[in-house]
Amino acid sequence: MNDEKVEQLLSDLRLTNPAGYDLVQEVRKTVCSAVPKASERVIYGGFMFAATAQFCGVFAYTEHVSIEFGRGCDLKDTHRVLEGSGKLRRHIKVHTLADIKAKHVLAYITQAHENSCKK
Repeated sequence: MNDEKVEQLLSDLRLTNPAGYDLVQEVRKTVCSAVPKASERVIYGGFMFAATAQFCGVFAYTEHVSIEFGRGCDLKDTHRVLEGSGKLRRHIKVHTLADIKAKHVLAYITQAHENSCKK
């Protein structure tokens, strides 16, 4: 999954935002466990994941990491953790490693990937 731009962004993040780096790494592991054959690239200052189509992005901010879903409007928000009220996009903010499990990030990533395969 790694390429030079991915490694550079991770290196920069490790230096400038260690807490964000740890969160990003854990979310990346979660994506890999949900979609082992996903590709990863750097775009818009974050990590975009795709299989047959793009299904999520991961972006580090000062206070949190955001898992972005371009077609989040199509996700079933069973656990009521999706944020955003735009026409299409939704996201999940994680502030701690525990949030990744508590907010069921794996389930949403899996669902987003499955939905992207249907299009």
